[in-house]
Amino acid sequence: MLEKAIARANKLGLNITLKLMDVQQLGFPENSFDVVITACVFCSVPDPIKGLNEIKRVLRKDGELIMLEHVRSNIEPLGTFMDIINPLVVRIYGANINRNTIDNIKKAGF
Repeated sequence: MLEKAIARANKLGLNITLKLMDVQQLGFPENSFDVVITACVFCSVPDPIKGLNEIKRVLRKDGELIMLEHVRSNIEPLGTFMDIINPLVVRIYGANINRNTIDNIKKAGF
């Protein structure tokens, strides 16, 4: 995906730097960003709280975290169904569909 993103950026003439990193161990100094945006990332992070703590570390104190993530449904029996089929989805797709991301965000101190 990084190669595709670099090719697309070059095609569009964008002056940006793209880097491949693990959200659980970001290679940026503390307080580096005004805004951090995630989109369908935390379903596949092995330790989501560790990843969120890293984001908190690199995000400025008055910065903004914007997340578009799918989460476990609070509507039953849908939430339970998501729990039951999650191992199959992880095996096929590599992503968890039943993460309690809102709780994890709170645990990370946001």
